[in-house]
Formats: sequence, C-alpha cells, structure tokens
Amino acid sequence: MPTNKNALTRIAILDELLSDRHHYYNLDDLTEKCNERLGKPVCRRLIEKDLVFIEGASFGANIERFSAAGKRCLRYSDPAFSIFTKKLSDDEKNLLQETLATLGQFDGLKNFEWLEDFKNRLEIEERRKIICFSNNPYLKNSNKLGQAFNFISNRVAVRLSYQTFSQNKPKSLDFFPYLLKQYNDRWYLIGAAAEDGKILTFALDRIIEIQPSDIQDFEDAPEDLEERFDDIIGVTLFDDCPLQTITFWVSDESKNYILTKPLHGSQKTISGDKETILRKQYP
Repeated sequence: MPTNKNALTRIAILDELLSDRHHYYNLDDLTEKCNERLGKPVCRRLIEKDLVFIEGASFGANIERFSAAGKRCLRYSDPAFSIFTKKLSDDEKNLLQETLATLGQFDGLKNFEWLEDFKNRLEIEERRKIICFSNNPYLKNSNKLGQAFNFISNRVAVRLSYQTFSQNKPKSLDFFPYLLKQYNDRWYLIGAAAEDGKILTFALDRIIEIQPSDIQDFEDAPEDLEERFDDIIGVTLFDDCPLQTITFWVSDESKNYILTKPLHGSQKTISGDKETILRKQYP
C-alpha cells in the first residue's frame, strides 16, 4: 500500500482522471498528467502499480479499458465512483468502530477533541466495546498526552520543562519527541535531546510544560526506538549499563503465571544438571 506523501498524491490525481468523462486517457496520458501535477517525473511502471492498487482489495475500483480516439483508454466504469466517496462495507465499519472505541480511551482529554469531531463526521453509531485497554483517567498531567501526540505527529521540536522527584526545581531543554509509551499505568515521552541527540525518557506526570521550541528543523529518530525495549524491563535504557543475566526462582503456585506472562522476552526455564546445581546452591 502506498504510504508516502507523493504516492497518496498520485492516487488522488489518478482518481480524478479516471472519473473524467470529458477526456480520454491512456496509460501514457495518465503518466504525463501525474508528472505535470506533481512537478517531478514518475515512470509509467509506477502508474501501472498505482492502478493495480486502486483496483485491489483496499478500494475495489472497477476500471474499464476501452478504445477511443485511436488509443487504449482507462476510466472508472461508474462515472460517479471515487475512492474518496466509496461506502464502507460492514466489515470495514466494524473495524473502524472498534478502532474508534479503542482510541476512545482518550475521550475528554485536552487536545484530543478532534477525535469526537471525527466520530461525528463519520456518522458511525456508538456500540459496546469489544476490546478494553487499561487506562487511568486520574493520571496527573494527562492533558499533556494530547499535546505530545500532536507535536510528534507534526514533527515539531519542543521545549520541555520537567522536574523529577529528586530535583528541587524544574529543568528545561530542547527536545525532539518521537514516541509515547505506556508502562505500568504511566505514560512516558521518549525522544532525543536537541543538544547532543541523546535518547531520553520523561514521565508525563513530571513534565511541567511542553511548548514548541525555537528550533525549526526537526531531526528524526536515529534508530527504531521500539527495539530499545527488547533489552529492558520498563522504559529506560541506561546506555552505560552492561547486560545482566538474572536467575530467579518461582513457587509452584505462581510458576504458571510467569510461564504464560514472561517478565521479559529472553526468559527461559532452567532444567537438567544446571537446575540441580542451583537447587543445591539455593535450597
């Protein structure tokens, strides 16, 4: 599925051209029109792929091929059809309803008012939730969640004012926000310090203020931040801390809980001679 801005723009241009009943366009014409509108060259093969995508499962457009003006032309079979006015199927409605219900955990939070407007515009009926996630509506500074969400979405550098539990007064820094992550019923903002690019983690309830920075150029994350959590339990990775191997014992009454919900992805059960040695060492 095309995801970058240029691809989505091409899809929109092709949708308009395929709906046109006043002109006849063949594949070369469609390619030329896209080049004109985009202001940059795209190849015929790329337009062919876009047409396959429009005809695929995502939109299911019926594109007819016919001869006119001495060339092989393409257009929507239904002149009123557009991928932007296509009605949702029942399955698509159900999926969208559940997605909105999941996002509904942010209802009422400042800077998430757009979510309710979006629901109203879609005119999709409210229904009972099928999936329910943990949410703490009394979390301090929960309004900062919407602010951080908007800054990340729009790639805006921010000026953070924060105060940890061990500090006597707030500190400030310029910061590139990348990711919001929930852990143990608290929200954390993860990003990079503008000064040196160091990846930092801030608890949302310790952020006093978050405002746009004077820095205009946003620097993207230097790595896949999700991978940072492969080696830790929690949200903070100490770069100067070596990996540690932790061996622990669990009672018979609790072992099934730990087996079905591992503390970490690297967790494995010790057995055989090594188990015998450990049991003697730690009776």
